[in-house]
Amino acid sequence: MARICVFCASSQRLESRWLDLAHDLGVEIGRRGHELVSGGGCVGMMGAVADGAREGGARTYGVIPQTLVDLEVADTKSDELVVTDGMASRKTLLIERADAFITLPGGLGTLDELFEVWTTATLDLHRKPILLLDADGFYGGLLEWLRGLTRQEFVRTSALQMLLTSGEVGESLDLIEASLLAA
Repeated sequence: MARICVFCASSQRLESRWLDLAHDLGVEIGRRGHELVSGGGCVGMMGAVADGAREGGARTYGVIPQTLVDLEVADTKSDELVVTDGMASRKTLLIERADAFITLPGGLGTLDELFEVWTTATLDLHRKPILLLDADGFYGGLLEWLRGLTRQEFVRTSALQMLLTSGEVGESLDLIEASLLAA
């Protein structure tokens, strides 16, 4: 059993396919006996992945800053909900609590979280698997840009190789599980 942190959008204006993707990932996390670590929100994809995880039988652990609690977007159904004083302390707790990370489609906050865990991994501050779930080619442009940075030697090839990618929920969890077993 692993504690898998999922980064994703919290927007309430997303197409249903993105909410379904998050829900399906949550269900599969639970079905495989893992726990979910999340940003502690109950809206958008963040809420969908948490609800799916609970449906699949997973324990859920949320970390949310007080400012978002004040906006009434906290996942009060979480098995454990930790309230922090800000976004930086939230990310620190998410990184500490998780054994692995999956990034679903999202915006600036999601990218911030992805780059934080990826950067800290390249600095050898942790050796936890990081996966980008590139459903429907959502991250295709980003991945191509990153490959270009590698070709120009702004990003080491070894750093790019740390980022696992998959377009499907089942394969994503297979890759995470295999990485955890290899560690």
